[in-house]
Amino acid sequence: MPEVTVYTTPFCPYCVRAKRLLEKKGVPFTDIGVMGKPGLRREMEARSGGYTVPQIFIDGKPIGGSDELVAFERAGELDRMLGLA
Repeated sequence: MPEVTVYTTPFCPYCVRAKRLLEKKGVPFTDIGVMGKPGLRREMEARSGGYTVPQIFIDGKPIGGSDELVAFERAGELDRMLGLA
């Protein structure tokens, strides 16, 4: 199974949405909280090129945020990306 990393902040509804989808699929992921942690936020921005949370990585590859994750699911591509297909 690929390694999944999600950069998040508390109270972010998009972060909750992304994490719930991954949990529903039974996919383990590393949740990196960036609120109040400028070093981790800079790391997230450098890795993804994005400034908003969540930022999601599958096997180190940035796939975007919650909207992109859901779009992959709707297109039937997420299971393949996660090694579930």
